[in-house]
Amino acid sequence: MGRYFEAADGGAAASFDEFEAELLRAYAEHMIEFIDAREGTGGTAEDLIASAFSEGPTELPGDPALARLFPDAYTDLGPDSVVDGIDAAAASAEFRRYTEHDLRARKRDDAQAVIRSLEALAPEGEERATLHLKPEECRQWLGALNDLRLVLASRLEIVEDEDFEELLELPDDDPRSPLVLTYGWLTALQDTLVEALMQSL
Repeated sequence: MGRYFEAADGGAAASFDEFEAELLRAYAEHMIEFIDAREGTGGTAEDLIASAFSEGPTELPGDPALARLFPDAYTDLGPDSVVDGIDAAAASAEFRRYTEHDLRARKRDDAQAVIRSLEALAPEGEERATLHLKPEECRQWLGALNDLRLVLASRLEIVEDEDFEELLELPDDDPRSPLVLTYGWLTALQDTLVEALMQSL
């Protein structure tokens, strides 16, 4: 896929053709639907307001992709470990209860920021259009790109870099091949966006 991010005016810039912009926007829209499904709401304003005043879930999501987006807080501790006087599993559940709503809202906002940026880009009729991101938009894009990569990594069972390298050897007619290429593209976008931000400091 296309070119990657470069430092520009304190933020970053990258060019996208219409297909790339539409693909990214579609993934961001699916991410919002995925996050809302975890919340169990339809995503309406009333639903979101109501959820803000309710406690969050206490259990790790059953879907492996959601579990990567919303992991337990104390995954590095053994089952017999103790955190502030309570076992690690109970501490993770308590932490999740009071933090997952905010985490979900931030992930939703990051995905919406990507959608807004790409809608404003509108490269229709042009070979490529250049997207310019301000520093705060860069942060939101980094969050959204990371979330998209986590979901794809879960679906492709990528845990280590070696797993991705092996998937690159798949034949073109393997149904996973387009997802593997997309995962690599998202990784390159994320890496170059980080580099662009470092150069802008």
